[in-house]
Amino acid sequence: MRASDDPKDLGEELIQEPHRISSLLREGGPVRKVRMPRGLDVWIVTGHAEARAVLSDSRMAKDRKAIRRLFERFGFESAGDNATRSLSAHMLNLDPPDHTRLRKLVNQAFTSRTVSRLRPRVEQITADLLDGIGDAEHTDLLPTFAVPLPIRVICELLGVHAGDQPAFVKWSNTMGSWSTPEELRTAAAKMRAYLVDLIASKRVEPADDLLSGLIQAGDENDSLSGDELLSMAFLLLSAGFETTVNLIANSVFALLRDPEQLAALRADPALLPGAIEEFLRYDGPIHLATLRFTTESVPMGDVEIPAGEFVLVSLLGANRDAERFGDPDRLDVTRAASGHLAFGHGIHYCVGAPLARLEAEIALGALLRRFPGLSLDADPETLRWRESTLIHGLETLPVRLR
Repeated sequence: MRASDDPKDLGEELIQEPHRISSLLREGGPVRKVRMPRGLDVWIVTGHAEARAVLSDSRMAKDRKAIRRLFERFGFESAGDNATRSLSAHMLNLDPPDHTRLRKLVNQAFTSRTVSRLRPRVEQITADLLDGIGDAEHTDLLPTFAVPLPIRVICELLGVHAGDQPAFVKWSNTMGSWSTPEELRTAAAKMRAYLVDLIASKRVEPADDLLSGLIQAGDENDSLSGDELLSMAFLLLSAGFETTVNLIANSVFALLRDPEQLAALRADPALLPGAIEEFLRYDGPIHLATLRFTTESVPMGDVEIPAGEFVLVSLLGANRDAERFGDPDRLDVTRAASGHLAFGHGIHYCVGAPLARLEAEIALGALLRRFPGLSLDADPETLRWRESTLIHGLETLPVRLR
């Protein structure tokens, strides 16, 4: 397959049936050129080995200014207005050396040792939320449990006031989904204004939180500009809860559709840490990793991707590649699922992975203990996935608690 071939046109099925579409694409090769639902031609990677290679290949760049120029060359608007662009100028959209400098500032806050100290607080928040829904017969687990747990944790870690959290969730959801240009501009403007005010207040009255620490580190080392601090705060807040929300919800959804695996996990709670890795592999919270482009011609699989082309890695597709995982479409909580790419790979590997794992382990363990009769309260075929090619998360998760 060469660049001149007509790409496969993808529609909403890419969102609502991502595993089926990834499997069909992979039948034609681990790297295929496709046309995305909104008309952009990209190379999509569904093979595990190829995805892992792309995620660590320095020829696959993420420089946001160059990406904006490529969008314009292909006849597309790029990244919205100034507010949107200022929020997106974070380390996930940067290449070394800028990425390296910014990553070092946050790495220590998310080590496994540092995160483990948060366990008592995560357990307390989890217990409080379960107490809040404990008397109900039915609930939608997204707004009552899967969303508020990680948003409270990351907001407390960064020093965001509890009363501001609902507005933040709304803005973040808008920016992470298929929203209209006007909706995107409005949400980005409100998000930016909020973060500007929050950073200003932390400068005046610093506290024992991560955001105050980043401000201090930037001021002392002259290594973090105001714009960098703003985009860093946005990235940590958004990524710090979106991934975990959908890790928790997708895991519950997978278990409730597979009574045998649910029974196995209930029978042996010691399986839970390994099961988290299997949930990440089986139905992870991110579908297509953030956009990259080739800085030179790159041979990949059985194709050669020319310079100046967009590349998207399907993390969902790579994690169900039978070349890497046997019987990949089967959930198995006893599987050795290490090597999955749900958190990415290489220099952009998710900095919050230890925190997401901790929250998911605590949340799922407590939920299954508290409600032994937990079951789906809807036909699983009627549930829909959010309108996003980045976030892989349900719109609702109705359950019966008893």
